[in-house]
Amino acid sequence: MVNVAVMGAGSWGTTLAKVFADAGNTVRLWARREELRHAIATTHQNPDYLPGVHLPELETTTDAVLALADADIVVFAVPSQTMRDNLAAWKPLLPDATLVSISKGVEKGTLLRMSEVIRDVCEVPQDRIAVLSGPNLAKEIAAEQPAATVIACVDENRAKLVQAAVATSYLRPYTNTDVIGCEIGGACKNVIALACGVATGRGLGENTKATLITRGLAEITRLGLALGADQRTFAGLAGLGDLVATCSSPLSRNRTFGYRLGEGGTIEEATKATHGQVAEGVISSKSVYLLAQEAGVEMPITHAVYSVCHEGLNVADMVTALMGRSRKAE
Repeated sequence: MVNVAVMGAGSWGTTLAKVFADAGNTVRLWARREELRHAIATTHQNPDYLPGVHLPELETTTDAVLALADADIVVFAVPSQTMRDNLAAWKPLLPDATLVSISKGVEKGTLLRMSEVIRDVCEVPQDRIAVLSGPNLAKEIAAEQPAATVIACVDENRAKLVQAAVATSYLRPYTNTDVIGCEIGGACKNVIALACGVATGRGLGENTKATLITRGLAEITRLGLALGADQRTFAGLAGLGDLVATCSSPLSRNRTFGYRLGEGGTIEEATKATHGQVAEGVISSKSVYLLAQEAGVEMPITHAVYSVCHEGLNVADMVTALMGRSRKAE
């Protein structure tokens, strides 16, 4: 049993707080808003993000000092584009703990992965930082439906520490030392899921979705390899597994966002369809596209999504552009 601080009470942060508690650990959940903290503490539910899901006994707080005190594992569960600012505030308070990122994205401007942002801001060695990734739709795991996840860290023993702390009867964690591959898979799958949502919203069928998933995996793998990832990672849970779940499920915010665009909605209307939150794939499409350009990697689906979200390309023209690309061997 270890002490776990989960910094962020969104759907995934709250779900992981439940998982760590169910695994027998002492868990403190930090919430930004006092009203949400109070609701979780008094009702054992997160009404904003996981309504109807009963939560175990958790210590909730809006005080980062209290949340981080004596923690053995610190889980950063804030959106990728706010990670840097939050870390800057928390850095003086961090204990000598294993730092775990569960946010999937590439930072705007710097084009850094989340583990790189943590290392940059917190000035800690890479072997103290782990990432958690995989086909992990929060509502399904919160409902204790069987699932698996990946804990990646260059220090395998540290990965095993987190693995032991998060293992429950309904969540099976695997370890991996390929942090780059797990993070690239996690960031890029949001972009491909948005494309799948667009296709589905336009009434296109399973052949189209299968094509987007398969060719999406190919371009994600190309980028990962260019950045030093292990090709095997992309055939596993943090690659193909996460991609299939995010592209296929109506629980996926990115797929839902893309679906609304495919129906003819605007970015603003799609944002309303995802409860006022812009899907990570919208932001990541630009960061991933620029990262691919920097690495000299061709990513046509990512480029198409970027063009729709940031350059005003019509979704009908997006499909036409993808289908009209020059023929070549697979």
